[in-house]
Amino acid sequence: MGSLVDKVIAMSWESIQARLLRRKTLAQIDQEYENQSAEALVRSLTLFDLTCFGIAAVIGAGAFTTIGRASFDGGPAISLLFVITAVACLFSALCYAQFASSIPTSGSAYTYAFVAFGELTAWMIGWNLLMEYAIGNSVLAFAWSSYFVNLLEGMQGWLSGFGWGFQIPQWLVQDYYSSARAPAQWAAVQAANGVASEELQRHLQAWETAPSLGGLKLILDLPAIVVNVLITALVIVGIHESKKVSNAMVLLKMAVVMLVVLVGAFYIKPSNWSPFAPNGLEGVFKGIAGVFFAYIGFDAISTTAEECKNAQRDIPRATLLTLLLCTVIYIILSFTLTGMVSYKELDVDDPLAYVFEKIGLPSLVGIISLSAVIATTSVFLVFQLGQPRIFMSMARDGLLPKPFASIHPRFKTPAFSSVITGVMVALPTLFFNSQFVTDLASIGTLFAFMLVCGGILVSGSTNPDSKGFRVPKLPGQVLLPLCFVAYCLILPKLPDNHQLGGDWIPDGNFHYDRIPYAIFLSVFLGLSAAAVRYRWSAIPVLGVVVNLYLIAGLGAANWIRFGIWCAIGLLVYALYGYHHSRRRSESVSSS
Repeated sequence: MGSLVDKVIAMSWESIQARLLRRKTLAQIDQEYENQSAEALVRSLTLFDLTCFGIAAVIGAGAFTTIGRASFDGGPAISLLFVITAVACLFSALCYAQFASSIPTSGSAYTYAFVAFGELTAWMIGWNLLMEYAIGNSVLAFAWSSYFVNLLEGMQGWLSGFGWGFQIPQWLVQDYYSSARAPAQWAAVQAANGVASEELQRHLQAWETAPSLGGLKLILDLPAIVVNVLITALVIVGIHESKKVSNAMVLLKMAVVMLVVLVGAFYIKPSNWSPFAPNGLEGVFKGIAGVFFAYIGFDAISTTAEECKNAQRDIPRATLLTLLLCTVIYIILSFTLTGMVSYKELDVDDPLAYVFEKIGLPSLVGIISLSAVIATTSVFLVFQLGQPRIFMSMARDGLLPKPFASIHPRFKTPAFSSVITGVMVALPTLFFNSQFVTDLASIGTLFAFMLVCGGILVSGSTNPDSKGFRVPKLPGQVLLPLCFVAYCLILPKLPDNHQLGGDWIPDGNFHYDRIPYAIFLSVFLGLSAAAVRYRWSAIPVLGVVVNLYLIAGLGAANWIRFGIWCAIGLLVYALYGYHHSRRRSESVSSS
């Protein structure tokens, strides 16, 4: 215990400060990549492949779930929200594109932060990217399991005709955390004379029917575990095989989307588009968080930089092309759905399947359910590709043990890192539920986006001699103050947790969720003033503002969890990364 304390104390404030300012240069990155050439990854990805990866990551479960509830809240005007959200995502996407054009190596936001901010900040970005990719994939594992089980249950009638009918034990398709809480929740519902939800009934059934081993209930989400194992194996086998599977799944789900649009066009009633915004702007913006999170994932493209044939050219193009194509797809889908049925009917988990069942085309319901499984699988694959390559980059810098940087001699992939990623995805599916890991994944992703945008401000032109992509320069000294004033004007119409005034202790309970928004407003004001003083470009500043606003919307409780996660990350860095860092070793040897 004493040695651990000594290591932490050894990291004086001066050394931490120096580490924050010690950045990687492009020359160092190029030299490091040349040194890794003996174990180089296979360069096989083209612009088409990268765009398919991007579409695979963005057109996922959101196209089959989020779009329904967002349409219920905002009506046909939800199409405008997809445009607004795409513009908000564009701020981050443009910043990613500039960094990718200047720094065509694996590591994504981790490597970009190393160039812009230094080692400690880069470590924290890498640590938080675990929540986007590894922990985020646990969310996808839960979603995949749900879609897969629903598909099997929907096929029961058809299968029973062949004598293949079977009953899926609930203890094999539910998570332990939710099932363990089910008896207490069931008792509370009964005491209130309420009606238990179908989901609660499933969890209770899992708890009551699960076998026991040494007094421990054996409950696990088996489909979530199985898909994780299969995708991890595919990622290990090779990028060439992974891209083939990804491209095939993207083409298949795009065909399904086109089928939905083309068939649905014959059942559109223009009267369903009126009123266009039945609940006003408040209704439209109510779904902004869900719609925004339907877009995240485009950054995974940049993690494959070392496997691209021309990363400096293709990654920026693929990033922006992905955002454009996915926005068009989401807009067309939203108009189709709200035209086929009234927006009032779309408060369902499976809106695409619901509308076709509603208009009397049940034959398409099975196809849509299957495409939902495929869509979620494609997102899972892209995210499972991203995390090992970030591990690899961190290990190259000495911040993780050397095996994380090892390349499989036959498959030419970071196999060890891929296995560890698979384990990290599996653990949350065994011990937590979907909502818990969803919030962690969301805040980690937005934090990375925010720092990448901030990195453009700090680093300026990362490589002045490069002819690569550059973020368009817009007059921030004009646009940022205007945006701040506009926000202040609409602030009174926003929910109570946005307000600085009023009662912070209603009914004797402190309004903690106002604190994140108070921080957001303060930062927004400070950045607007700085944009005027330093004549910053508007796009990266707006990227920071938008992402911080969405982080504020996740609530004070998630800020506390995020703070704990970051504290753990700092402790890991203090005990291992700081003492094994290549930057530190080089500085010590040079002195």
